[in-house]
Amino acid sequence: MNGGLTRAVIFDLDGTLIDSAPDIHAAANTLMAQHGFAPFTPAETRSFIGSGVPHFITCCLRARDRAGDAALRAQLIAEFIELYETAVTLTQVYPGVADALTALAAEPYALGLCTNKPVMPARAVLAHLGLDAHFPVVIGGDSLTVRKPDPAPLRAAVAGLGARDVVYVGDSEVDAETAARAGLPFALYTQGYRKGPVADIAHDRAFDDFAELPGIVADLLS
Repeated sequence: MNGGLTRAVIFDLDGTLIDSAPDIHAAANTLMAQHGFAPFTPAETRSFIGSGVPHFITCCLRARDRAGDAALRAQLIAEFIELYETAVTLTQVYPGVADALTALAAEPYALGLCTNKPVMPARAVLAHLGLDAHFPVVIGGDSLTVRKPDPAPLRAAVAGLGARDVVYVGDSEVDAETAARAGLPFALYTQGYRKGPVADIAHDRAFDDFAELPGIVADLLS
């Protein structure tokens, strides 16, 4: 898939390459309204992001004192995923991402994606934003039977690219743990959806400007 490249950069998606929180917030509040629950603030839904749709819906129901309703949870998961596949219009690419991806591909590095977002919504938003051509391998939250921080999805992305030397790029505690458990160097994008201070998240390098990323990757793989 990568023309024999052995060096690769694998990215998380939400909070790393794209700011999808507005679309996720809108989809969540559509569901809340349909089921008679009060809406969430943007900050509330943003705090629920990062561990996949089932966890997100659990957080929504917990906040509305319905966490124990298994049937409702299953229904909301299915309904949210259906909404999620078209939840692209409010999502924006972070500044500098497109140029950084182009620069990395020119080095050349193989590029892949490992996200807890379901694979169909992930592919839909990548296509909508014109980023899909960069990623021959996309591992989503429903591609395997486990999700990050289990290292299996990240390892599947590495295997799919056929890469040997890999940097993982993400924005959260979940991504940091995933990289550590997979034994890969981790670059932390500090402007995403992390829950705590940068100093509390294990990382090899941190950055807030994507113009820095090609140099960071070169250093980590030197």
